[in-house]
Amino acid sequence: MKRIWIYGVAIMLALPFTQGCVSNKKYQSLQTEYNEMQTREQELNKRYQEAQQKLSSTTTRVSGLEDQIASERANVKALQDALDKCLASSNQGNVNISKLVDEINASNRYIQHLVNAKNRSDSLNMVLTNRLTRSLSREEMRDVDVQVLKGVVYISLSDNMLYKSGSYEISERAGETLSKIAKIIMDYKDYDVLVEGNTDNVPISKPNIRNNWDLSVLRGSSVVQALQNEYGVDPRRLTAAGRGEYNTIADNATESGRARNRRTQIIITPKLDQFMELIDKAPEGGGNDQDSAAASTVPADTLRMQ
Repeated sequence: MKRIWIYGVAIMLALPFTQGCVSNKKYQSLQTEYNEMQTREQELNKRYQEAQQKLSSTTTRVSGLEDQIASERANVKALQDALDKCLASSNQGNVNISKLVDEINASNRYIQHLVNAKNRSDSLNMVLTNRLTRSLSREEMRDVDVQVLKGVVYISLSDNMLYKSGSYEISERAGETLSKIAKIIMDYKDYDVLVEGNTDNVPISKPNIRNNWDLSVLRGSSVVQALQNEYGVDPRRLTAAGRGEYNTIADNATESGRARNRRTQIIITPKLDQFMELIDKAPEGGGNDQDSAAASTVPADTLRMQ
């Protein structure tokens, strides 16, 4: 807000001078365009923050699931050790061996349930990734990188394929590639999509684009609007964002490094309600004493990782 106020004062002070250089109509048009850009940037930044929180929450849940599996395996080992000691020592005959065996079996079933849930999520991501890579030509694959990291699909597109140089306008060359990505997105309706622009650290010098932050957000927004308007993707699943020059994957000191950093990422993530349904779904045979024993070893709050 402080920066916008300063810009406003600067515009008011410069008014007498600018009116001498350009017509009042052109000045008013530029002022209106600037105000619209400010409003648009604020809206995009708000959506970006919401998407970042959602992406962070999804990544945390996937990581927590892996920790939960490891913890359950350790619990089974401890129970097995206790059973071995019980069987080896007649002095521990007061231990309820039958109950201990039931507890081990219940824990094993619960571990398998967690593993199955994670495998199902990973399998969906791998199918999505394989379908996309098979649909892309060899030439397209030089400008597109597809990865699955911690349960999230990342599609990275180079800027020289997507945009006209120094612009956020999508090139004709990118249309066919975006149409293939859009088809995959529309086939997987239970996934949300974050489009995130990234730049190198070379300052931008264009009318109405103040810096690389503006450029990255506008590029993300351009791809989102193309997915919506040209390929029919539901806009409620889409979020546009930009990270400027601050999310590097290579050294900006070299031209090749800067080229890698100039990219737009389409991030496809499972919706959180679907993910939590997989985690919270009870193992088969729930409701008996064995499953109750398993539940007692893993508190529900821990499963939700809140």
